[in-house]
Amino acid sequence: MSTLQIDNLSASVGKEQILNNLNFTLPKGEVHAIMGPNGSGKSTLSKVLAGHPDYQVTGGNASMDGTELLGLNPDEIARLGLFLAFQYPVEVPGVSIANFIRAAIKSRLPEGENIKAVEFYKELYLKMDGLGMDRSFTSRSMNEGFSGGEKKRCEILQMSMLNPKYCILDETDSGLDIDALRVVSEGINQMKNPDRGILVITHYQRLLDYIVPDKVHVMWEGRIVRSGDKTLALELEDKGYDWIKEEVAAA
Repeated sequence: MSTLQIDNLSASVGKEQILNNLNFTLPKGEVHAIMGPNGSGKSTLSKVLAGHPDYQVTGGNASMDGTELLGLNPDEIARLGLFLAFQYPVEVPGVSIANFIRAAIKSRLPEGENIKAVEFYKELYLKMDGLGMDRSFTSRSMNEGFSGGEKKRCEILQMSMLNPKYCILDETDSGLDIDALRVVSEGINQMKNPDRGILVITHYQRLLDYIVPDKVHVMWEGRIVRSGDKTLALELEDKGYDWIKEEVAAA
């Protein structure tokens, strides 16, 4: 089945339970958005799916196209085709953007198969041009001294070059001014196709003005409590999250 499938997923950090029997399905060819207040479990969900070792799964399952993800190492999950764009991308001093991306692509190739440099740089430069990135960035250390917008552009560049099956974007709009938001959103929109599922995690409606989701889900206390079309995001923007709390309490 061509889906990212989550069934009754529960997870904790230390002694704190964060995800509580969460259910969620992301089919290929669709863009979904998860919204919710701070502490609702949005970023925890992304990190659990990516195999972050600090998060303990206490129940449930998560699979990608029928392959179980839970228990796999982060590099194994990435090679299967899951990409996570971090809310706060880390700096990797001494490793250039070009070498980082090239190594990531090579790790997915059959043993002994090499990347042709001319073709690699041709594609890299084409995608950088589309993201408004100066080509000199290829020689800069990964995220070192980058502004917030530059870091997010770099994340989208990596995603575009790696061509994953599923993309999870954890608050990609965080720290972006309006111009950077447009550019990054356009890069994400160019990734849409019938063979890829995209999950956008955000607090705010503004990102969804540029990346129109097929479905919007509201997370509260570690689970999805409401789902709808893009108008649900507008309702959240208008009312805030307090009404969700009241709705959950009354259920």
